[in-house]
Amino acid sequence: MSFRKDGSALVFHSGKETLRIEPHGKNALRVRATKNPSFTGLEKALTEPVATDGDPVIVSAEEGYVTNGRIKAVVNGAGVVSFYRDDTLILREYYSYYGGSLTKSSICLKISSREYEALSSEDYKITLRFEGDREEKLYGMGQYQQSVLDLQGTVLPLEQRNSQITIPFVLSSKGYGFLWNNPGTGEAVFGRNQIRWTASEASELDYWITADETPKDIIANYTEAVGRMPLISQNYLGLWQCKLRYRTPEEVLEVFDKYLELGIRLDVIVIDFFHWTYQGDWKFDPKYWPEDKVRAMCSHIHEHGTKIMISVWPSVDKRSENYWELSEAGLLSDTEKGGPQTYDFQGDCGTLDVFAPGAGEFIWDKCRQNYRELGIDLFWLDNCEPDTVVYDYDNIRYRTGRAAKVGAEYPKILSKAFAEGMRKEGETDFLNLTRSAWAGSQKYNTLIWSGDVQSSFEGLRDQVIAGQNIGVAGIPMWTTDIGGFMTDDADDPAFHELLIRWFEYAVFCPVMRMHGDRGPHDIEPLDDRPFGGGSLYTGRPNEIWSYGEDNMAIMKKLIDIRFGLKDYIEGLVKEASETGLPLIRAMHLEFPGDPGIYAFEDQYMFGSSLLVAPVLEAGARSREVYLPEGSWEDFYTGEKIEGGRVIEADAPLDKIPVFWRR
Repeated sequence: MSFRKDGSALVFHSGKETLRIEPHGKNALRVRATKNPSFTGLEKALTEPVATDGDPVIVSAEEGYVTNGRIKAVVNGAGVVSFYRDDTLILREYYSYYGGSLTKSSICLKISSREYEALSSEDYKITLRFEGDREEKLYGMGQYQQSVLDLQGTVLPLEQRNSQITIPFVLSSKGYGFLWNNPGTGEAVFGRNQIRWTASEASELDYWITADETPKDIIANYTEAVGRMPLISQNYLGLWQCKLRYRTPEEVLEVFDKYLELGIRLDVIVIDFFHWTYQGDWKFDPKYWPEDKVRAMCSHIHEHGTKIMISVWPSVDKRSENYWELSEAGLLSDTEKGGPQTYDFQGDCGTLDVFAPGAGEFIWDKCRQNYRELGIDLFWLDNCEPDTVVYDYDNIRYRTGRAAKVGAEYPKILSKAFAEGMRKEGETDFLNLTRSAWAGSQKYNTLIWSGDVQSSFEGLRDQVIAGQNIGVAGIPMWTTDIGGFMTDDADDPAFHELLIRWFEYAVFCPVMRMHGDRGPHDIEPLDDRPFGGGSLYTGRPNEIWSYGEDNMAIMKKLIDIRFGLKDYIEGLVKEASETGLPLIRAMHLEFPGDPGIYAFEDQYMFGSSLLVAPVLEAGARSREVYLPEGSWEDFYTGEKIEGGRVIEADAPLDKIPVFWRR
């Protein structure tokens, strides 16, 4: 066992393992370890240039520590790493060392903090363990469909799935933030006795840790290292209209013109999937979307200041005009065994290999020619986990490795291709919608939505939780399908109540977007071809007038409230671009020292000034709200209320409790 100093890094050797700890950003350290001869040199999530000046860096090979500002890492003789903030222990690797006298507990356990299970000559299943703290509270990690905000005691799979987004950054109540800088599959276990991170397949262990005064400071340090969202304008902060699915330009224009008649401006109108002939054509089906009609549609909509978004999938049908060119060029993913098919919705499909050089340019060029040149403004990168027949990460291989090793970064790489393409055209003020993300996706003008979630009050509650945790993980622009995605009966009064409660919640989200598959599917297809958009089902209407006059009146009032908040929301967007802070903020971001907040995980701050308490139970007409210490004002009535207590807030069907912080 030996220590040495390598520039500003501390290097530790023990047997075949090399451990390297070095400064990386403000009050932050990057830690890597491997049993291979060298490190990969890959940045992974840590792509941004970070400040190298400021607080002094101190490295001591004699005493086995490195300090960067407020954070210090100390390595003991067994190679176990402990982290300190201002000399207070905040995190320590778990150990029961069996090679000598250094031990936390019984030497007979033979448990190491860092374990490598060989998979090949270069790759391992890697496990990293830390000591648990039963009093610690943990937040972030992206978006999981669960009702748990504080992640203490949870087990989280590190996998991208439809409606599950893995962004492995966790914020601790003990004053640190931790990024698991491995873009493969695995698992995070936040036990009271032990925290355990597992990489299913990796060449090296890689993580990053920062320590600072407040949760906001920690998020600022983190987003400085992985990237922040560029500034966007008010053009995206009103109402977005979408459904599954508009099948022709005439259907789009009918909806758009109806909104004009009602005096409601749409910021964005969205054309969903199977406007194409085959997946992977990345163009309109000419039978139902002829070029002249698409151009005319775009021109009319643009006259009124609305932008048009189109759905793009990375799946490529074998019948697509692009399939064999992509296949021959090596731009589709492979499988380790079995045939090349990875997706089977409406056809046998392969998946674009975004990790292969040239793949991003290929899909962007097709979309530029076939959509942008006709007048389409924005892109909806759906199915970008990517979705597959089964989530078989060990069987799907990309140019840079199997999905188990690199696949979590797929949605970020796809977003990058479209963002860079649009920027080359001179576009700066844009948002592209995606169903998945990884650490740093926000820097590619990415708006995330929560995927194909159930239309239920349970589903709504899960989104209220998910929006807070994905914000902690660095994503400031996030939204949901108003009403949820999957509805069996759009005429059911119970669904109407859910829709209104969801709409009220969406007023106080970064983007307000109508979308969903409204059943039953009893609308006749346009034709009986066994392919193309004309043959696929469509859901019931999903516009604000689709649910009766009374419900439309409520939604119109809520739209007015949203438009009245545009200046406030634009300020939050500016703050996000400068500091990385999310628009939806878990209460602990604004009130980290208030113990009263922890019993109210289903309320949140929208920016620093608005407290929002969604109604999450059918039939409820009031709910408990915790107001932290200070002065508050009812959003609707202006009534002044003193905080530091729980109140029973009225919640008639047309409003949810919201309070200004004064």
